[in-house]
Amino acid sequence: MQPLIGSEINPLGSVELSIVIPCYDEAAVLPLLQAKLLQCMPTLTAKWEVILVDDGSVDATPEQLSAMHRADPRFKIVRLSRNFGHQTAICAGLAFSSGEAVGIMDADLQDPPEFFAAALGKLREGYEVVYAVRRKRKENILKRTAYALFYRVLSFVAEVSIPLDSGDFCLMTRRVVTVLTQLPERNFFLRGLRAWTGFRQIELQYEREARLAGKSKYSFRKLLRLATDGVFAFSTMPLRLATCLGFLALAGSLLGGIFVLVWRLCGFRFMGHTAHDLPGWAAIADALFFLSGLQFVILGCLGEYIGRIYTEVKQRPRWIVRETLGLKNEKPGKTAEAGL
Repeated sequence: MQPLIGSEINPLGSVELSIVIPCYDEAAVLPLLQAKLLQCMPTLTAKWEVILVDDGSVDATPEQLSAMHRADPRFKIVRLSRNFGHQTAICAGLAFSSGEAVGIMDADLQDPPEFFAAALGKLREGYEVVYAVRRKRKENILKRTAYALFYRVLSFVAEVSIPLDSGDFCLMTRRVVTVLTQLPERNFFLRGLRAWTGFRQIELQYEREARLAGKSKYSFRKLLRLATDGVFAFSTMPLRLATCLGFLALAGSLLGGIFVLVWRLCGFRFMGHTAHDLPGWAAIADALFFLSGLQFVILGCLGEYIGRIYTEVKQRPRWIVRETLGLKNEKPGKTAEAGL
């Protein structure tokens, strides 16, 4: 059999392909996911495993995942002690993976597993990261517009080149996964860190389907959190922008003060009034409100960075594993299970 990655030997086992899938309250779609994977994975002619990470689900997801493992041991389960978030669940799955190549996809089947056949071909050509780029999305126009705007803003402000319209759906070599799992940061933003690692990367386009069952677990608040993680983790532009705004406000206030002084001393009419006609309280109040709002914006930017520094310096585990199925003898437990 042709090896998946000619230049990289897997030290953790004989698995050639690992697929990491984070799950949170996905009971409605898991039977469809299982059937789809059992249909697609054997066509890859590779020894494979699927690592399903239960991110603190409160529906029937844990029971269904256990049944999937009992029916086919190649479906391996990592159950986290609570909901740690989508990106953290992905990071935990990567830590427990053992394949020479490691793929990431969502459980809702908006990411088609057929992608991995073409992606494996790219790895054999010498690429080390194959990421999927969405040609079309089936969500509503508001959500599509918000995603498009986010990726373009992120691409503009980020200090590394993050491909447009590329999510977490990808296939990576063991070398890249090792680098990602060794990164110590707690605010894990996969698509940014994946681009930051460098290596040879290539895109494959696909059409993102609508969710087959269940509801999206990414609320507006979670999407906003993900967006801010991306911006503040990979750009210092907000800090520079805050400084520029401060200087602009200072310059504007100085020019405004000079104008008011000249207006009062020279007594000319401006907009039909002289300075003596208007006491100026409204102008003062507007200036105060403007400067106060600007100060809060700047403090907010500083707070975002300080908050992330605070999270990092505490050095708490990124996740805690409640139990695993099919993985007990495959990983040295403490580092992976504590998410250190």
